[in-house]
Amino acid sequence: MKKVLIALGVATLLSVPAMAQTATSTETKTDAPATTTDTFVTAQPTDILSSNLIGLDITNAQKEEIGEIKDLVVSNGQLAGYVISVGGFLGVGERYVVVAPSAVQINYNENDKKWTATMNATKDVLEGAPEFKYEGRWAK
Repeated sequence: MKKVLIALGVATLLSVPAMAQTATSTETKTDAPATTTDTFVTAQPTDILSSNLIGLDITNAQKEEIGEIKDLVVSNGQLAGYVISVGGFLGVGERYVVVAPSAVQINYNENDKKWTATMNATKDVLEGAPEFKYEGRWAK
């Protein structure tokens, strides 16, 4: 019986270094999975979700509705622009323009629990901007 217990103990001790060695060799492979810090992020309370932006009306300083955020442009993993619909009525005759994120101020009112978007522009300025079309790789 003593021999069985000693053999079991030795086998257990020998297997522990083998497991540690396997884990070490896996980490050195170039095709190893990304670490947790490379894959996951923590959303901060001040961050904005795209679902809060899509469909958000944009007003100007005169409280005129000048457009609506329809889409986001992401370039190299960074927000590069907002696709805004301008003009039209009930979706007929509307056109799209892309504006820089810095041109639109997004705010959240804690009391009203409401998102707002403002822009220093008029509807005429947006209607005269270069048109963006959903075509090619962006076709819907």
